[in-house]
Amino acid sequence: MDNKTSFPGSHNHIITRTGRPTFKEWLPCIGIAIAAFVFNTTEFAPIALLSDIAKSLSITDAKAGLLITIYAWVVALASLPLILIFAGVERRKLMTALLLFFIISHLISWQSYSYTSLLVSRIMIACAHAIFWSVAAPTAVQMAPEGYRSTGLGILATGGSLATVLGLPFGRTVGLYMGWRTTFLFIGIAASLVLILLVFVLPVLKSNNSGSFKSLPQLVKRPALTGIYILTALMIAAHFTGYTYIEPFMINIAGLSENTATVGLLIFGIAGIGGSFLFSRYNEKRSLSLMGGSVICITISLLLIYPLAINTFTVFLLFTFWGISIMIFNLVFQDAVIKIAPDATAVAMSIYSGIYNVGIGSGALIGGTVSTHAGTQFTGMAGCIIGILAVSFYFFVMKRHLQGRI
Repeated sequence: MDNKTSFPGSHNHIITRTGRPTFKEWLPCIGIAIAAFVFNTTEFAPIALLSDIAKSLSITDAKAGLLITIYAWVVALASLPLILIFAGVERRKLMTALLLFFIISHLISWQSYSYTSLLVSRIMIACAHAIFWSVAAPTAVQMAPEGYRSTGLGILATGGSLATVLGLPFGRTVGLYMGWRTTFLFIGIAASLVLILLVFVLPVLKSNNSGSFKSLPQLVKRPALTGIYILTALMIAAHFTGYTYIEPFMINIAGLSENTATVGLLIFGIAGIGGSFLFSRYNEKRSLSLMGGSVICITISLLLIYPLAINTFTVFLLFTFWGISIMIFNLVFQDAVIKIAPDATAVAMSIYSGIYNVGIGSGALIGGTVSTHAGTQFTGMAGCIIGILAVSFYFFVMKRHLQGRI
């Protein structure tokens, strides 16, 4: 099979390849994907441990949910300033430093016996997260074998998705039997192993096309990019309005046991891997279809959360559909940012990561407010209303700006 590629950040601008890449060529992308697994596991660990953290620290579920909101908002506020500071750092050194800081932060989480100390450690982790996700996607694209850009991005996303397949259920199981603090200790140990792996598989990698403070005015003037940022904020706020409180929803509203709820999270994550496969297969020719379809399908999923809470089968069926949809959304939007801003990928992705986390924090806050004042059963409907705004924005504003750009 012959493949030709031409995109900024590749090892050469136009290279012809004969045959498929070897496993060794994929190792840098796989290493970054495993790091993504660890970062996503810790970001969403409080979702799987929400009730246990609340009971242990004698706080409400809504206050425990603020750990997710504040984490997300720190990422949102810190992403751009931090990447402007560190954009020029060689990627291997940057990843090593990030993981060392990440490990120290998790040791503090492990030893947290008050809400304040846990919150401080989570803020530290959020700062590492902000930098990692600003450079992860551009680095994965840059390190992917020539002609396999979408596959490289798909591998990265699969690593992140496995956090919900393996990381969250494992973290929840550890939390149930050994305490939630032990979950954070294990994440720190996993990060240590990832650090060792990256030292061996990542080559010295210059920060090409990262952008700088001077890139900001040019990025702001691109309506397609601005539209993607707005649409992301809306859609992710919608998603996390329903998803943040999915664990107490499954137990208290759907009537599932704790073990069955863990299986539900597992199914959601496995479905995400299916979404990654669909993205890798169809993105190059049908990006717009994937983008619009994912926005619609997430909104439908939020609408159906409560109506389908009638038995285990319908809940699991919904999670399959929802998991595929959110994974396609995440992938196609990251890819669109890289395509629209090839001259300043790290800065553009840092803004995207920040806005994505504005969506996470806003959704968690809205979901917590709805859960407290109306009931957890209405979080999906609240998310659906925001989702309808996102769908409307996509079809009436965004589609024409993206035609021919992605």
